[in-house]
Amino acid sequence: MVSDVEAASRTSGRAGWTEKVAAVARFILLPLALLAAVTLGLGWLIMKPLHAEVSGEVALNEAFEQDRTPLLNDLTHYGSMLSDTPVIIVLTAIAAIAFRLVFKRWRESVFLVVAVWSQNLVFLLATYFVERPRPGVHHLDPAPPTSSFPSGHTSAAVGFYVGMAVVLALHTHRHTALRVLWWVLGLAAPLIVAVSRLYRGMHHLSDVSWGLVLGFVCVAVAAYAILGTPWRPGGRRPEPSALTG
Repeated sequence: MVSDVEAASRTSGRAGWTEKVAAVARFILLPLALLAAVTLGLGWLIMKPLHAEVSGEVALNEAFEQDRTPLLNDLTHYGSMLSDTPVIIVLTAIAAIAFRLVFKRWRESVFLVVAVWSQNLVFLLATYFVERPRPGVHHLDPAPPTSSFPSGHTSAAVGFYVGMAVVLALHTHRHTALRVLWWVLGLAAPLIVAVSRLYRGMHHLSDVSWGLVLGFVCVAVAAYAILGTPWRPGGRRPEPSALTG
């Protein structure tokens, strides 16, 4: 026969997992579902009422094309590579392992993985349904012809580099210079990627703009759910932080 203690332990365990699942749904899945719905809605507006072109975007892409030089071509090639899919996958894996070894817990690692891959899921969903054509200029990079909205490179850059800045700033909050450095680097990388993608004719301005928004929202959702309130060291953490141990 199962003792009362064992039965209570099993009941408590089941209740604990129920609370964790509910917390994931409330703090992560629901916000991401809303973000995906808004992203699809914006994509529909661009493709239907606006007929795939937002005022001024064509002129901007053509201006970038006219100002191309061999030096800028090379610089934007490397700028775009900052968030190429293989690069982000490798960097995320390395950072997640390093965080686990340094901080002796999984919270920071889980946060970064969730921040990076949640934006990727929303991006893939949007490109499948929206299918916005890329700008009508010469493209400097190979890519599918109908996956312009939103910019996955830009959102991935925010997810990884801003996510890194959040973790590093939290753990160096007593050192103002270091915090400023992490945020400067974390914010500069996505902006470099966004401009590079525009210059290389791979995206419209609205694509990279929403890519920035998409990435920041995913970082904020993951930070609140897993790290607690990231902008205030020692801030109160919500229920889902228990998921990381």
